[in-house]
Amino acid sequence: MEHPYICWRCGESLAKLSLPFGRADQCPACSNHLHVCRMCSFYDPAVAEACREDDAEEVKEKEKPNFCDYFKPSADVWNAAASAEETKARNELDALFGEASAADSGGSSGRDSDAEAGLPDDDPQAAARKLFEES
Repeated sequence: MEHPYICWRCGESLAKLSLPFGRADQCPACSNHLHVCRMCSFYDPAVAEACREDDAEEVKEKEKPNFCDYFKPSADVWNAAASAEETKARNELDALFGEASAADSGGSSGRDSDAEAGLPDDDPQAAARKLFEES
């Protein structure tokens, strides 16, 4: 039986998945969990605890799977414009911090890069002076 639900994260159709969505069910396209507050018809960031169901227990992480008994999937959870804005912002951050994150992911403590740049390991003040002199 087909249904109108789409993924809250990527907008992919979930028609091939059976209802009800279980706690472990994931979007076939982006692998994000589906039994999450962001996918629920009661989710509303404009109200207290972002939930319009008064009897539901508070869930702190709205994008993580939960055991809420009031979960009811919503067909209107994906916003293409908001998704495009988020993608643009993430790309800008990657462009801004791309080199720094690549260096961090290499497992270096930063000490090696200081030595390669000719900065003394043991004197942070001298290292700072050298950096400002180059500017």
